[in-house]
Amino acid sequence: MQILEAEEQTKNSNKNKLTKSDREFHDWYRFVLSYPPQLVRKYIAEFNLTSEDILLDPFCGTGTTLVEAKLQNIPSIGIEANNFVHFASSVKTSWDIDPMRLMEFAREINDNVLADLHNQHISDYPEFNSQLDVELRDLNIEKRKLILQNSISSLPLHKSLVLLDHINLYRDTEFYKYFALAFGNSLVYQISNLRFGPEVGIGKIKTDTLVVAAWFAQMKKICNDLESVKGRYFAQSESIFSDSRNIKDLLGGRKVSAVITSPPYPNEKDYTRTTRLESVLLGFINNKEELRVLKKSLLRSNTRGIYKGDNDDDYIKGFPEIQRIAEAIENRRIELGKTSGFERLYHKVTKLYFGGIAKHLIELQSVLKPNAKLAYVVGDQASYLRVMIPTGRLIADIAQSLGYELERIDLFRTRFSTATKTNLNEEVVILRWKG
Repeated sequence: MQILEAEEQTKNSNKNKLTKSDREFHDWYRFVLSYPPQLVRKYIAEFNLTSEDILLDPFCGTGTTLVEAKLQNIPSIGIEANNFVHFASSVKTSWDIDPMRLMEFAREINDNVLADLHNQHISDYPEFNSQLDVELRDLNIEKRKLILQNSISSLPLHKSLVLLDHINLYRDTEFYKYFALAFGNSLVYQISNLRFGPEVGIGKIKTDTLVVAAWFAQMKKICNDLESVKGRYFAQSESIFSDSRNIKDLLGGRKVSAVITSPPYPNEKDYTRTTRLESVLLGFINNKEELRVLKKSLLRSNTRGIYKGDNDDDYIKGFPEIQRIAEAIENRRIELGKTSGFERLYHKVTKLYFGGIAKHLIELQSVLKPNAKLAYVVGDQASYLRVMIPTGRLIADIAQSLGYELERIDLFRTRFSTATKTNLNEEVVILRWKG
């Protein structure tokens, strides 16, 4: 199996970061661990894609592949099962709105929220709020239980809810989705107490911070990006809210020439936690049952997303290497005396994850053109009780067993594992579907 080294001239720690020139559209909202636009450009060029092709991203996340395809004038389709993340990818590829009018209404919201806060004797500027004596708004108990404790402090939350009231007045207009996405971005990266490293957690507690100004600054960026492409033609991009393990009937008969994507990794990371705060405040998740429904639609990658009746592991019963890794994880758990309910599921996640990938690759065959090229960005893992999971190699083996041709595995970058104190590979598995 051929594994090609990543280009040495780019510092490893910078390979996942946005360059200044790539911030347009991509920066409207982006996962911390999203792969960079330049990686998409590289494989668009290698696969010789043109405006006559369709590029598919079946795990499209916040839309890196879709945005870059649109900028390259290549028709694209994304599939995403996380409802807020799907919302973000669909907004980031919606460029057919008048930025001047959008800015006009954003400024109106800005002014009205500031006036409301002033009437409550609250300023958006923290230095003027040192002696407040007002009753602050809060989330209801059910929503409060869904978010991480101390995700956001009381005063910034109050100001955010006032801002959200004014944004919601535009819910039935074409402008709402831009206002809401800007709210989600500023909420997470400027207003909240969240930090990412890479798992979401609580960082420095901000008792007060700019809220309206942070949102309005994000709206200015969005409007500037829209202004920069005003009047230009771009290929169509579509984001479908669905589960990529059930892809067969989603494309309405359309066939794709290439796939560039990054599925979740089998890393015990609950991807719904990454977007939980903005999902709850914007109403994408309102209670535990809605959260449960969301998790059941996702590829199994962590023990908190396993449910009775899950059977994706049926698809990889014939893969002894995956069975061996799962057994090694279970033996390691027993050896260490780990007995919690979650720890007992570690080995199960591994089989469900790769089974879900197999199911996806089977479904995918029905929408691929002959000689379609595929690029899967995946990462090796050692988080399950320090048992190594060579994700890229195993996905390549599964794909080959299903009739795909493995062209090579590119090394994208390495990541340092705090569990094992070693570097883990992040790779791009390059496949071809002969048809």
